[in-house]
Amino acid sequence: MSMLRKTPEMAEVRIVTETELRKLVPLDLAAVDCVENAFAALAGGKVEMPPILSMPIHEHNGEIDVKTAYVPGLDGFAVKMSPGFFDNPKLGLPSTSGLMVVFSATTGMLQAVLLDNGWLTDARTAAAGAVAARHLAREDATTAVIVGAGAQAKLQLEALTLVRGIKSAVIWGRDTKKADVAAAEMSSKLGIEVTAKAELRDAISGADIIVTTTPSTVPLTKADWLEPGQHVTAMGSDQPAKGELHPDCLARADFYVPDRLAQCVLSGELHNAIDAGVVGKDQQFAELGEIISGKANGRSNSEAITICDLTGTGVQDTAISTLAFERAIAANAGTIFNS
Repeated sequence: MSMLRKTPEMAEVRIVTETELRKLVPLDLAAVDCVENAFAALAGGKVEMPPILSMPIHEHNGEIDVKTAYVPGLDGFAVKMSPGFFDNPKLGLPSTSGLMVVFSATTGMLQAVLLDNGWLTDARTAAAGAVAARHLAREDATTAVIVGAGAQAKLQLEALTLVRGIKSAVIWGRDTKKADVAAAEMSSKLGIEVTAKAELRDAISGADIIVTTTPSTVPLTKADWLEPGQHVTAMGSDQPAKGELHPDCLARADFYVPDRLAQCVLSGELHNAIDAGVVGKDQQFAELGEIISGKANGRSNSEAITICDLTGTGVQDTAISTLAFERAIAANAGTIFNS
């Protein structure tokens, strides 16, 4: 994991904008490795990561999550505030925004405000999808289906191409026109065949990797649609009311992996499976970080159906913000304010 240079504590705060952060922290293998290292650190047992502070704003189909984590060995830690207002696209606005604040792990002094408008969250979330595929999808996977047609859907497909030889992909969205546009955009950007399909079952059929990226509160993917050898990364269920997979999918899977078991019990696909009586509430599962670090085994064979439940962890935010802050210092990016 990237480490910050040791510098004397100064009463300076670096303000870095979204435009700068997109250049400093693109979605690339370095970002994937950064997030992978964060998961491995989490499995080490010394990370301090409190439960997510989450507040729904039902009146406006919105929510805000606050996440943080302290990782021993890093000079700083982040507190991330991430709103999600899912009717915003109707207003011509992005559905997610927010910022990250970096503090010194030694003194608690404010070091940086990263005005990323959700970019760092988007990048680390997509990178986490790539990490899940790297460790759980078949190595020979070449086809993917992305459930959803928004910004994160496109980033998830891009991230997949960094870790697997994806040759073709399908995008499914409830808004078929939006799915068509997203497919054309990603086909041009990635240089692979990307199409849109109107029926989700048809899209899933024959895919090696399935990534679900929606804020749906109604299960979209059914258990009997899943086929031997497929890997599913579900990253939209980060609130108790959300769920993209029918609970029976977890019973159908040969291998289920949470990013953080304690979180997924409360607000992941696992939460819904427990509520439905498909999985026992005290059942134990190896976390993604344990597989990365070799403490637990991953995919057992090419026919196994695997599911990774990504609810998003504060350790990812501290890791990506640390990388961003280090690169901002190296590039002398941002604006310095003396506090």
